[in-house]
Amino acid sequence: MQDLRSLRKRAKLWHLVGGIEMTVSEPNWSSFAPLNRIGAGFFRIFAVIGLIAVYPAAIAYGNGGFEGVASCAGSTCHGRAEGNGAVVRQDEIATWQEPSSVSGAHSRAYSVLAGRRGQQIASSLGLGPATQATECLGCHATFAPSAQRGPRFQLTDGVGCESCHGAAEGWLASHYARPATHTSNVADGLTPLENPQVRANVCLDCHYGSEKTGQFVSHDMMAAGHPRVSFELDLFSALQQHHDIDDDYTARKRRPNAVRFWAVGQAEAVRRATSLYAQPKFGMEGAFPQLYFFDCHSCHRQIQDSDNRRLTFETNPGRPIPFGNPPFNDENIIMLSAVAGALVPGQAEAFRDASRDFHRSMGSGNARQSAQQLAQRARALSNALSQRAYIDADAFRVIEIIGGRATRPRFTDYSGAVQSVMAIDTLLNGLVTDGRVTPGAAAGIRANINRAYAAVEEPNGFKPADFRTALASATTAIRRLR
Repeated sequence: MQDLRSLRKRAKLWHLVGGIEMTVSEPNWSSFAPLNRIGAGFFRIFAVIGLIAVYPAAIAYGNGGFEGVASCAGSTCHGRAEGNGAVVRQDEIATWQEPSSVSGAHSRAYSVLAGRRGQQIASSLGLGPATQATECLGCHATFAPSAQRGPRFQLTDGVGCESCHGAAEGWLASHYARPATHTSNVADGLTPLENPQVRANVCLDCHYGSEKTGQFVSHDMMAAGHPRVSFELDLFSALQQHHDIDDDYTARKRRPNAVRFWAVGQAEAVRRATSLYAQPKFGMEGAFPQLYFFDCHSCHRQIQDSDNRRLTFETNPGRPIPFGNPPFNDENIIMLSAVAGALVPGQAEAFRDASRDFHRSMGSGNARQSAQQLAQRARALSNALSQRAYIDADAFRVIEIIGGRATRPRFTDYSGAVQSVMAIDTLLNGLVTDGRVTPGAAAGIRANINRAYAAVEEPNGFKPADFRTALASATTAIRRLR
């Protein structure tokens, strides 16, 4: 169960580092009220572990027909005005299309292309109308092939149900009727989003990038005005949760585990980033490296010329790169290294070695091979994190490593700092969910967490030393709750 204040903080940071929408307003947090009623101002935000097998990233875009949002919107299906269904809420469409909340961002993804910023980006890149550009539609709509679009399918729906749940032709008519089960629905083509590896890869297709058409944001797109893309599975799950995790849900998909979803999300993010970077068509842009993969703030800082130099970066102990080289954005690598040390110690050293070799290769010309090796290590960790049993102490162990003396010096860059404070807040909420920490005790240390958030509130004013001090304070406060 998650504190709404925590969710607000993390959503705000997500917008700062690059959210799905091109314009940002204060979300209508009242739309989360149905979820908030579950208990003491908190609510669960994760789906559960189901099938363990790893599904390909493209599972949501199968070979079946795409029936469109209208096919789900009947009042006896998911189109009710109130969430009072006997098995599922049945007001999921209303949540998906909520006009002022982040929960409705997917439904607005197509319309923002016609806005001023979308038009500016498309014009700068010579793409024509953004609402017709394949470079945009791959992520701003359910971009199904024309031959697979059913009679009620509308591209203008934006990121519709089938972008995440899979082409519905094979399961739409049977998924709600007896004797259908969740297992039989998955066999008919429904995407098993309760599996953290599956969910992470569905999200990553657009919230990091993929090989599919229109699902990669290049540096020139960002130069034209597209926000930086960032990924954190826990936050995305919270903002797009259209269901209740009740007894019925648990009976069908089992009880979730917060630490598992967050940790697997970090592993899959590392695997996706390094797998794409290892491919020349993504890793290079002409004579230059594809700067999308690198840390933005290491270059985009104020330039000064004076007798007293002012470095625009700090040397990072986890990156043995030539002095002055732009670093690969390793926000998820740092998190995964902490996870491995806490939860999969048998693989931790090998992963740390592979990450250092990857950074070192940036100055030696062997980066592609090193990226492939790091991706393999990340995949092994993802599998281990999906399959291991979890205990109450796991979240404390991960928090201790993230905020500990060995890891804190690695938070020299804004993006890594953002990931770390969101991680600590995520894991603290997991402790509340699991009953290890009471809601009152968590609220009692909110000021410590907020100081860490304040240190990353303004990207251009980020001061690494101040953040590390705030992070240490937050970690110490959580340690006292054990």
